[in-house]
Amino acid sequence: MSFPLFDLSGRRALVTGAGQGIGFALAEGLAAHGASVLLNGRSAEKLTGAVQALRDKGYAAQAAPFDVTDGAAAAQMVAVIEEETGPIDILVNNAGMQFRAPLEDFPVEKWDELLRTNVSSVFHVSRAVARHMIGRGRGKIINIASAQSELARPGIAPYTATKGAVRNLTRGMCADWARHGLQVNAIAPGYFRTPLNQALVDDPQFTGWLKKRTPAGRWGEVGELVGAAVFLASDASSFVNGHTLYVDGGITTSL
Repeated sequence: MSFPLFDLSGRRALVTGAGQGIGFALAEGLAAHGASVLLNGRSAEKLTGAVQALRDKGYAAQAAPFDVTDGAAAAQMVAVIEEETGPIDILVNNAGMQFRAPLEDFPVEKWDELLRTNVSSVFHVSRAVARHMIGRGRGKIINIASAQSELARPGIAPYTATKGAVRNLTRGMCADWARHGLQVNAIAPGYFRTPLNQALVDDPQFTGWLKKRTPAGRWGEVGELVGAAVFLASDASSFVNGHTLYVDGGITTSL
C-alpha cells in the first residue's frame, strides 16, 4: 500500500546533531520513508558509525560534519552541499545540549554555551538553508523544541529559556518565510530515553516521578518521534506552518 502524502522519495534531508539519540532516530526515520539523509555533528568518528549503520540498512546517507554554532562554517557547508550534492529539501535542527545547576549558581560560560548550541545554531543553519529554499519556492524546516518550551523544572532554567526561544523562533521563521513556500514547524519532545538522559533513566526517584507526572506513565522511545517528523517533512503538512507539535505522552496537558 502506498501513501504518497508521506513519501519522501527524491528529497534530501540535513539533520543536525544526528550522531546518536533523537537526531539519529529522525535521520533513520526520514531515510526509511525515502529521503537521502545528511548527518551532521562535530565528531567525524561518531558520524562515520552512524552513516554506516544507515547504509547497512540500504539507506542513502552521508556525513556533513561542521560546527552548527559557527555561522560562517554553517553557511560554507550548506553552500558546498547545495553545489556538490544537491538541494536540501528538509532541514531538521536537532543539535542541542543540557546543563543542570541551581540558577543562582549557574556558570555564565554554560549559559553562553547553551544559547550558542540550542538557539544560535537554529538561526545559523536555518538562515543558510532557507536562502536556497527561498530561491526554489519550497522547503521544510523542523526545529526540535521541548516540553520545556512550555514548562520549567528546578535546575534547568537556562535550558527552558533556550527551548522557549526555539518555539518562538519557529513562529518568526514562519512569519518571514511562509510566503516563499517554506513550511517551518517544531517538534517538542517530552522525556525520551536517549544516551544524554541515561543518568535520569537510571535514577529510580526521577523515573518514578516521571511515570506519575506523565499521563502515559512512561518514558518515550525515540522511534515515537519519527511519525511527527515524517508528517512535518512531507506533503501531508503543506498548510501547517509555525506550529509546535508536542510529542510528550501528555505531560504538558495536566498538573
